[in-house]
Amino acid sequence: MTEARLRAVKAGRRGESLAVWRLRLAGWRILARDWRSPVGEIDIVARRGQLLIFIEVKARGSLGAAGEAIGARQRGRIQEAAGLFLARHPRLAGCDMRFDAMLVAPWRWPVHLPDAWR
Repeated sequence: MTEARLRAVKAGRRGESLAVWRLRLAGWRILARDWRSPVGEIDIVARRGQLLIFIEVKARGSLGAAGEAIGARQRGRIQEAAGLFLARHPRLAGCDMRFDAMLVAPWRWPVHLPDAWR
């Protein structure tokens, strides 16, 4: 792995850790991190009451760049992965489901965007 790629991976992990803490402080229970399936990866799966959220975390140099980094193709893969997650965890099938984004930029608290896409 190149040095630049290694730095990007570390920054992404730090961003995910900050996002997890922000969610926990808001009362969310983290069910999974970096959940991988053959069709895609989900950065964070969290639950509060009957609401289950699938969260894509983007860490970039600015919040605007982070928000622009989530494309339509990636959203589709996350939605497919969410379907597989629910198939493997049938007890959660009755929950309401939402797709959120968490944007992370240097020296900023992560910004949570509920219902970022459908």
